[in-house]
Amino acid sequence: MREAATHPKTARFEAPPSLRATPSRTRVKICGITRAEDARSAARLGADAIGLVFWPGSSRYVEVERARHVVAAVPPLVAVVGVFVDAAESEIRSILDRVALDVLQFHGAETARECTRYGRRYIKAVRVREAGDVERAAAGHPEAQALLLDTYRATRPGGTGETFDWSLVPSSPPRPIVLAGGLTVDNVAGAVSSVRPFAVDVSGGVESSAGVKDTARIAAFIREVQHGGTR
Repeated sequence: MREAATHPKTARFEAPPSLRATPSRTRVKICGITRAEDARSAARLGADAIGLVFWPGSSRYVEVERARHVVAAVPPLVAVVGVFVDAAESEIRSILDRVALDVLQFHGAETARECTRYGRRYIKAVRVREAGDVERAAAGHPEAQALLLDTYRATRPGGTGETFDWSLVPSSPPRPIVLAGGLTVDNVAGAVSSVRPFAVDVSGGVESSAGVKDTARIAAFIREVQHGGTR
């Protein structure tokens, strides 16, 4: 069982020569996990990370005790990402004290200071709607380890189930890109082939109902990610 641990301070990100994933190795994050059995299935099928949503406005929201139960089912070397939306510092610190999270993902209007004060690696979500959004987000969050690109909708911070215009993703991104937004078994191979992201993030696209993952869909999704990487 995982134990909560103290992490070293986040180092300023230094870009490697190429941030685009190699054709054969686009990582996969299965987000919105609410059940231990889904975490086990995702890991067994090859997911690199799972996501736990701590935003109460989401249909995939998990309370702390359930999150602890899910994390206990995650095997070594599979990362656990905690997703937050403009949460209070006290709330995040309370969760960090009780749930063993490897990476934080900020999906609201958090500033760089608000993202770095926990001393953890973090991903900053960007709701893309026009050219330059990715570069501006990178400049505003110089210590972000990656940028998660999602679909812009004024009324929702994420989880729209809709894609955005992938041509808005720069060909040489300033940070590793985690591509999200409406990805499914039917379109993820094309997304990987087109964008060449470091990773892809899926939630509703592999579910039978909100928060309940479908094992067959997860398996098919990961196969399509691999297929897209070889195009």
